[in-house]
Amino acid sequence: MKIPATFLICGLITAMASFAVGAKTSSPPSDLAPAGKPALVNDVVSLAVYPPEIVLDDGDDYQGVIAVATRANGVTLDVSDQVDWAVDGAARLEGKRLLPVADGATVLRAAYGTHQAEAPVKVAGVAEHPAVSFRHDVMPIFLRGGCNAGGCHGSSRGKDGFRLSLFGFDPAGDHFRITREQAVRRVSVSIPEESLLITKVVGQVPHTGGKLFEPDSVYAKTLRDWVAAGAQSDVAAAPTVTRVDIFPPRVVMEGEGVKQQYIAVAHYSDGKSRDVGDLALFMSNNESSAAIDANGLATAGARGEAFVMARFDTHTVGSQTLVLPQGVEFVPKEEAPANYIDELVGAKLRTMRINPSDLCSDEEFLRRVSLDVAGQLPTRAEYEHFMNDSSPQKRAAKIDELLERKEFAEIWALKWSELLMVKTVPNRIEYKPMFLYSQWITRQIANGVPLDEMVRNLLGASGGSFSSPAVNFYQIEETTQKTAENVAQIFLGTRLQCAQCHNHPFDRWTMDDYYSFTAFFAQIGRKTAEDYRETIIFDQRGGEATHLVDGRPMKPKFLGAAEPDVSTRDRRVVLAEWITSPENPYFAVNVANRVWAHFMGVGVVEPVDDVRVSNPASNPELHAKLGAKLVEYKYDLRQLIRDICNSHAYQRSSQPNETNDTDSRNFARSQVRRIPAEVLLDCLCAVTEAPEKYPGLPMGARAVQIADGGLSTYFLTTFGRAPRVTVCACEAKSEPTLSQALHLLNGSAVQDKIVQGKLVETMLDGGKQPNEVVDEIYLRCLGRKPTAAEATRLAELYGAGEKPVGELQDVFWAVLNSREFLFNK
Repeated sequence: MKIPATFLICGLITAMASFAVGAKTSSPPSDLAPAGKPALVNDVVSLAVYPPEIVLDDGDDYQGVIAVATRANGVTLDVSDQVDWAVDGAARLEGKRLLPVADGATVLRAAYGTHQAEAPVKVAGVAEHPAVSFRHDVMPIFLRGGCNAGGCHGSSRGKDGFRLSLFGFDPAGDHFRITREQAVRRVSVSIPEESLLITKVVGQVPHTGGKLFEPDSVYAKTLRDWVAAGAQSDVAAAPTVTRVDIFPPRVVMEGEGVKQQYIAVAHYSDGKSRDVGDLALFMSNNESSAAIDANGLATAGARGEAFVMARFDTHTVGSQTLVLPQGVEFVPKEEAPANYIDELVGAKLRTMRINPSDLCSDEEFLRRVSLDVAGQLPTRAEYEHFMNDSSPQKRAAKIDELLERKEFAEIWALKWSELLMVKTVPNRIEYKPMFLYSQWITRQIANGVPLDEMVRNLLGASGGSFSSPAVNFYQIEETTQKTAENVAQIFLGTRLQCAQCHNHPFDRWTMDDYYSFTAFFAQIGRKTAEDYRETIIFDQRGGEATHLVDGRPMKPKFLGAAEPDVSTRDRRVVLAEWITSPENPYFAVNVANRVWAHFMGVGVVEPVDDVRVSNPASNPELHAKLGAKLVEYKYDLRQLIRDICNSHAYQRSSQPNETNDTDSRNFARSQVRRIPAEVLLDCLCAVTEAPEKYPGLPMGARAVQIADGGLSTYFLTTFGRAPRVTVCACEAKSEPTLSQALHLLNGSAVQDKIVQGKLVETMLDGGKQPNEVVDEIYLRCLGRKPTAAEATRLAELYGAGEKPVGELQDVFWAVLNSREFLFNK
């Protein structure tokens, strides 16, 4: 079939109109600070002091303080140098640092024009001067200085003969290596200032890492004082850090170069707290928008969003930081929200000074929702019925109709099968148990089984892999640690893998957390049934998970929660009940976020299975609300999808406006997405009427119905079908590649199906005119009719011939290769 070059050049996809909405450059506000002493900003609506409560626990304690003003437009200002501070009695201010004077209570007050704010202050133990703590004073210095990072002494082999545990996961081991490992010790108690631990970091002797601190710095003094006091370890006795707070918790900076000071406060198991701003490691996940220095001072950069973090001990906390351009007047688009989703999305967009795109057309909506909900393109009959319906509720009605189709269950069975790695595994999972497992998943979705019930049935499953197909979950991975990692990633959206060998560098999870969670799966028993293809999974009531560092047995413990009583129950059942409990802070939001990402092209947390402090939700309020709604709906998948698809956020056009053209995380417009591999192949078969034949399935079966993840075709592999070798959501690829383009343009897949299906010939033989054939091709493939310009251009191509089969096949071929067919917009 010859493809005319001139035809390939012509555009088959209708160009969308661009919208100029809402933003214009204006002069800076007249109340901005002039040169010299900063003037007060006159549109401030509130003032806050941080920390909101202050406790000084001994005579050496101190607390840094900041004052933040909020303007009427939501922009925040660090006014710590402009407020009038006042405190008396039990404490005093030295600069912006509060110091103890006497045991008692007082109030710290700040005044900014007519606005006032205060924070209660409690002071105790003024006569006490605690010794330097190795656990809480010395170890943080190694983290702040980068000494125990992977590129330095924290590497598995250390550096220059000296090794520290990565990010300080083993304080006891670090103390031994510092004080006892070598005959010539790294500390000298008799002459502290000559200790190698000190002379190297202050640059007095050669050090590969260079000079880290000045000799008169507080860090060098802390090290000297600790060595002089005997370089003792308090690892076993020291109170543990239970929480770290960062202030301000949320910041909106306007204008490049604007500054904001952050402070960090640690809370301990003995009830005390302390300012750890000098010891915490400050970081930003977007330096181009908000760069932060070692002392917690952030500087605004380009427009965008950052998450400013503070790490201390095993805790990492963050503050949402938005950066807006200076001097841009924003006119928000007036639009009534469809539901709670639009209220929360809209609130974030207004804060970011972004206007959403207009709603998509009915044609765009019908094609989009049909692909997303049912994995199918709308038929001509569906198109005509929908377009002729004048009811204002027709979109909602279409959503309801699609949710009841069997194809909906097949799409979500496919997604769960990818997550659960459903496939045959040589010498482990034969075809029969795999197929039964796949069918079990499909029935759960088709029958509307609540997702929490489905997960409980899965994680707590026991019995034979024939009679109880859900037990195949424990056959995919047979190692205790890998099973635990998979459960955390699939159902909690948490990647625990780092914590197997060291405390997680950017999240709260420690090695203790990892092995305590692993302990839930330490007593899984497996045996072969009479039929060698069947495996029986049971609770063998014995077996423990041991810690990698010291080999101690670990008790089962929920992530971030308590140790349950598992003495008389199957540990997996106990865990399943906790995971699916409405009080669990992870499960509902994780599932809801995965559902959201399917329809929106990007998660509120992205990647969807990498929830951590350093990868926060782009819209925390929306993230929480979606999870809360799923709980409210008793984990009814269809009801949550109904909310999402009925929202304006989902029904937006993909055409950007001047305020949202660079935004991809705030749901201001629809994200153009490549159709998933299985759905794309099914669509190709449907529009050409040339079905595929897959092993073990009848002719005409859809690719989404292939149960075995180990079975694929060249087309499916090329277009990113998940191989199901890990539980990572990234396995199914949606990014366009050169090999995909070459396969469509030069391969036989498209051309053969056009020829085999004989759609063009059948329509022409049935009396259809060429323009009617073109209309049918467009409707089948693109969900719309050709524009007047396209129709005119195509009429020139196929001319006035009686049966221009070749020319119309060329049209068909070009449409199937167009971006509009391959993508869901």
